[in-house]
Amino acid sequence: MLENIHSSASSKFKDEGYPVKSIAGSLSEAEIITNLKDVRILGLRSRTKITRRVLQESKKLWAIGAFCIGTNQIDLKACADHGVAVFNAPYSNTRSVVELAMAEIILLVRNIWSKNQDMHRGIWNKSASYNHEIRGKSLGIVGYGNIGSQLSILAEAFGMSVYYFDIVEKLSLGNTRKCSTLKELLEKSDVVSIHVDGEQSNHNLIGEKEIGWMKQGSRILNLSRGFVLDIPAVVKALKSGKITGAAIDVYPEEPSSNSDPFQSELQNLPNVILTPHIGGSTEEAQMNIAKFVPQNIIQYMNTGNSFMSVNFPQINLSPAENAHRLIHVHQNEPGVLAEINRIMGENNLNIVGQYLKTKDNIGYVITDISKKYNRSVITELAGVKHSIRFRILY
Repeated sequence: MLENIHSSASSKFKDEGYPVKSIAGSLSEAEIITNLKDVRILGLRSRTKITRRVLQESKKLWAIGAFCIGTNQIDLKACADHGVAVFNAPYSNTRSVVELAMAEIILLVRNIWSKNQDMHRGIWNKSASYNHEIRGKSLGIVGYGNIGSQLSILAEAFGMSVYYFDIVEKLSLGNTRKCSTLKELLEKSDVVSIHVDGEQSNHNLIGEKEIGWMKQGSRILNLSRGFVLDIPAVVKALKSGKITGAAIDVYPEEPSSNSDPFQSELQNLPNVILTPHIGGSTEEAQMNIAKFVPQNIIQYMNTGNSFMSVNFPQINLSPAENAHRLIHVHQNEPGVLAEINRIMGENNLNIVGQYLKTKDNIGYVITDISKKYNRSVITELAGVKHSIRFRILY
């Protein structure tokens, strides 16, 4: 368990009989390889990178838990190729991110941050200039997923007019209105809040051209991915007054631990709120994540159920009764299931239940068989052509 994952997650695994090793920070590729030699389950957050080389060297690894929303720090295809299931927490910290965004919108529009800095310097600057209510202002949400849609509800409750843009067709909530293009949204919004995923296409989503479409004096928030904003372009816009406030929680380059220094061009600019990637860092969110991720991994390890996996075909079955459960992770090639069943038929195995599902390049077969069989058949099943992983659960 890396990166200070909430202790209740370790407790859940210990209750299942797993010895748990906890490491406070993230690890380099070489350090991960050294630490994963005998590890079945790896828990991490956003700073640890899981590469194909890590997976090639981690022969015993069965599952990875990302105790966060994003999984772009993990090579998901490489995980699938090596039969490693990945689970994350897509909903558990949503409310925490939304509340931070809402608070920062108010702070920026009221110019509270600059006033706070003045007061700490002994400057009494009592003035209504550049201080506004958020009621009646327009909020543009880029990315209308779990976070963006919840933010729209809170913003409407505060009296804001809400627009959203998403490349995927989404049902709008409340009175939120969809924009057909990013340009349309930026032109209409007094405040822009970004909530997109880690797709490569979102790199530098907001750059100098897009900032040019924004209203004069608008504000911008990024609580999604650090690479979404062209930081030099944002700094330029802040200095020119095109943008009059920004709240940034994620950065293109982030320290690997709390003991490492942080540097950014955004530092020491007026009305700029900088937070250290804490959108989901509330005690409530971390507790929810620490419950959600382990329970899905434990289900996978104990029953084979891959429900909520981000890179595996999702199968959700009841536990087998009076049977052994066999798990095949294999390349998605024709004839694998037929070969499995041929071997079982030739060895007189009674199949109690069977389920196959595929996703992209891999297939996943769960087979329940009666308990009476020759143990030598297990070696034969494990050697089925195109197999990636095989195991007997019980």
